[in-house]
Amino acid sequence: MKARLRHDAIVRSLRRNGTSTIDRLAKEVGVTRRTILRDVSALRDQGFVIHSEPGRGGGLQLDPQSLQMTARLTVAEVFALLIGVASMRATGSLPFSQLADAGLAKIEQALPADKIRDLRRFLDCLHVGRLSPQQDTSDMGTMDPALLPSFEAAFLERHFLRFQYRDAKGNRTGREVEPQAMLILPPIWYLVAWDPARNDFRHFRMDRITNPQPLKDRAFRRRHIPFEDDVCPYRDLPL
Repeated sequence: MKARLRHDAIVRSLRRNGTSTIDRLAKEVGVTRRTILRDVSALRDQGFVIHSEPGRGGGLQLDPQSLQMTARLTVAEVFALLIGVASMRATGSLPFSQLADAGLAKIEQALPADKIRDLRRFLDCLHVGRLSPQQDTSDMGTMDPALLPSFEAAFLERHFLRFQYRDAKGNRTGREVEPQAMLILPPIWYLVAWDPARNDFRHFRMDRITNPQPLKDRAFRRRHIPFEDDVCPYRDLPL
């Protein structure tokens, strides 16, 4: 079991049982006493208050008011927050933009250097604009939760993306494309991709994409996307 999963399991056990012993936690998680001791030390470094009571009837006890103080967000999770802020700002419906930006800046400061690098590469793929008033949005569907993690892998590693797509008439086709950008025209979100089968760019409504799968054996190069003047990269939006 990976360290993060062990840490989560230990915290859940302590919250559920109130008090537990090193031996009991080691048996629950399936590791040695030494590993549990290292994990408890790591959890304390993260901000959890864990008391140790020696002797018979003692053990480890998690302070019920204890909260984790360090960020453990993935690149995709932070990117999802940034997308929410960007899309609200694009529609002019972000009344507390300064507070949102300050909060996101604190999250970024808490991320490791490698995650910050990946996050900025991810942001390079995000573009935001305004939807035409004539656009019909009555058929908006729900986006597949697997989209964002799949996009993260595809964008960062520049891997082809395979998925099932349903067009406006309900026809379903399988696609294998180069994911070049995400375009947000609230409330509609698009994957902008180069389609080798059609030798051109295509916009795929993200609420019509299902079963996304990055193809790790197929890589592609970044292409210039001829966006319109009213579409800008996320980085160029006013903060």
